[in-house]
Amino acid sequence: MSTFRLPDLGEGLAEAEIVEWHVKVGDDVRVDQPMVSVETAKAVVEVPAPFSGVVTALRGAPGDIVLTGAPLIEFDSGTVVGSMPATAMEEFVESPSIGNGRNFVNTRGRAVPAARALAKRLGVDLAAVPGGGRAGLITLDDVLQHANISATTNFAPAANGASASPGARAIAAARPADGSVEPLRGVRRAMAQSMSLSRDQVAGSTVCDDADIHAWRQRGDYMLRLIRAMISAWRAEPALNAWYDSVTQSRILVAHIDLAIAVDTPGGLTIPVLRNIEQKSPDELRAAVALQKDAAHRRSTSPADLRDFTLLLSNFGTLAGRYGIPLVVPPAVAILGAGKVRDDAVVVAGAVFAHRRMPLSLSFDHRCITGGEACRFLAAVIADLEMPD
Repeated sequence: MSTFRLPDLGEGLAEAEIVEWHVKVGDDVRVDQPMVSVETAKAVVEVPAPFSGVVTALRGAPGDIVLTGAPLIEFDSGTVVGSMPATAMEEFVESPSIGNGRNFVNTRGRAVPAARALAKRLGVDLAAVPGGGRAGLITLDDVLQHANISATTNFAPAANGASASPGARAIAAARPADGSVEPLRGVRRAMAQSMSLSRDQVAGSTVCDDADIHAWRQRGDYMLRLIRAMISAWRAEPALNAWYDSVTQSRILVAHIDLAIAVDTPGGLTIPVLRNIEQKSPDELRAAVALQKDAAHRRSTSPADLRDFTLLLSNFGTLAGRYGIPLVVPPAVAILGAGKVRDDAVVVAGAVFAHRRMPLSLSFDHRCITGGEACRFLAAVIADLEMPD
């Protein structure tokens, strides 16, 4: 009997939601056969079978939330092959620096990435967890044992207040009689985690101003003009295209722009990434934006297209709203929000005229970005937007 555990899908999250099983108990499966679809970090990912064998048990149903490293499916015999580890216990340790690099380090609290993510979710101090793996490596089982949680625990949201926290029980008892419970899943769940991370880690500040776009020869295509303006602003003030490492209190200036764009979908907010925008032509940028928006609405954005952004853009004005306070998602340090374009009364040479203006809101992480740097960046954005074409 072999147990396959939900592997670390490389997205830095400690859980995934089962969307659909492609196999059932009694099926004879082959290596790399699509086994289950799971959703995590706003993307639906197919997990292939790592064994050839007969399915004897499915450890979850569609809609269940499964922790990385928790049992997912059981097989009768078979040999492990392929690239996804059956136990998700590779002895890689997260580096304290920003980025995807993983290093072997010999310090207290050495843990596999999935165990570190789970410890953060459960509020477990890794320094207090004895490692049961090789050379004292902290595994998922070590974290679960320290938290007095069984590895077979079902982590799906409670259907009622009976097994919930006291606060959750109080909310359930006080809610209106016609209220309905809607657990956050998929895109909305990932959004909640990102916004909580922003709240807990970022010292946010926002500066607002308007760009007079009355001189534009052609209307529309706001997204491309905003992207071009952000590239121009980066060249004038590169400090805002950066990551901040709170552990080492260092700012990492990035020599290219990977821009995350906010896409509103029926399932929630998705922020796919446009890579190396400073190297793309207007036509290439237009195609890249269309491709990522289409993928977001079809829920087919790849995990790789949701990571490692260096700057963020929210063009919320296409819906409504003049100014806002967009939230920075770490480790990035800045996000530009563009509000609804409209005609304003503007004084020119002592006379009042109606000019089209675009309201802008630039939020930044004040731990590492000064007000002067933010204002210079915003001024450069405005200067580019106010050009006729």
